[in-house]
Amino acid sequence: RPVVARVFALTDVGRSREHNEDTFLVADLETGRPVGFDDGALDLPASPRGLLFLVADGMGGAASGELASSMAGTLVLEGLRRQWSQATTAPSPEQFAEALRDSTMAANVRIHEHAREFPEHRGMGTTATIAGLLGDRLFLVQVGDSRAYVVRDGAAQQITKDQSLMQRLVEAGELTPEEAEVSDRRNIILQALGPEAQVTVDLTHQQLRKGDTLILCSDGLSGLVKADEIAQLSTGESDVRMLCRKLVDRANHRGGPDNITVVAVRFDGAGLLSSSGQDSVGYTAYPLAGTLFEQTRDTPIVPRAPRTPIKSDPAPKQGVRMPTRAERRDLDESEQAASAQRRPLVEPDVAERRARVRPLLVLLACVAVAAVVWTVVQLARR
Repeated sequence: RPVVARVFALTDVGRSREHNEDTFLVADLETGRPVGFDDGALDLPASPRGLLFLVADGMGGAASGELASSMAGTLVLEGLRRQWSQATTAPSPEQFAEALRDSTMAANVRIHEHAREFPEHRGMGTTATIAGLLGDRLFLVQVGDSRAYVVRDGAAQQITKDQSLMQRLVEAGELTPEEAEVSDRRNIILQALGPEAQVTVDLTHQQLRKGDTLILCSDGLSGLVKADEIAQLSTGESDVRMLCRKLVDRANHRGGPDNITVVAVRFDGAGLLSSSGQDSVGYTAYPLAGTLFEQTRDTPIVPRAPRTPIKSDPAPKQGVRMPTRAERRDLDESEQAASAQRRPLVEPDVAERRARVRPLLVLLACVAVAAVVWTVVQLARR
């Protein structure tokens, strides 16, 4: 049964930058071609091979960042098109997720090799938030700190997780979310496409409901417009073209210190169920080999008690970058502190069982000692 995506995308240089290093891409994976928005918003029926939505935020300087983000979109689409070209049937959900993972990792290799081949682009890289729609489910690949939100029933939930220094320190209990928002290191990301030869993507998924709105955006928007504002604007504006314009205008009204890019998609059609109170929206890892899921599933972190945030005005945010060696060392120390709090999920049960059998062990030890003494006495009498 049909699922229809009404979509529009917009990118803006902002008010402080001279060049736009952001990019977006929307494509129908049945044809393997990107679509444009010269005539306004489009209604895209979800084809059996799916739809693709992407936002990328380049880094490494004007020419390099712009090239890296553009390459990310082109190469991911090329990788998906290559995988579908020989297939005679539509992909299964797992095949679709694997294709998104593989295409993103292959794009990373190509961008990295380009930077090595051309010294003028050394250090180039880009974030990438990639959403693939198959049937009534979204699959998302995340690298860096661009974001995806789903707006449902008047509330916006972030369904990706930032791969940033601040996110890691918040999870480790070193910072509160309020402190992270004003930190002068909030532009440091831990992964990007291009800087390293290998990348481990975060892969998540989300079941859609009728009327859901997907917002993909670079941090030029999410750093200035909060989730509740995104929800308010999305709920109050039925035209996704106007919604994109209002979101960009809101960020520019607050200074527009960075490039701003947003893709807005509203889902409808008989193939979607209506939302209910039992539906869940949020970050949900998809269990697939070769993703961050494998690295984190066996090491739950016990967060420290929350601290009172330090109130201060945020410093102007610089362009995104990878951490220096000193910053990586600080991160490793925080990870070691967090590791001290990691424990197996069954540890309380083990401790309880040990407490129960301890009296029995003491009794057995006493019996053994008594037996030894009795034996020694008998031998002495003989």
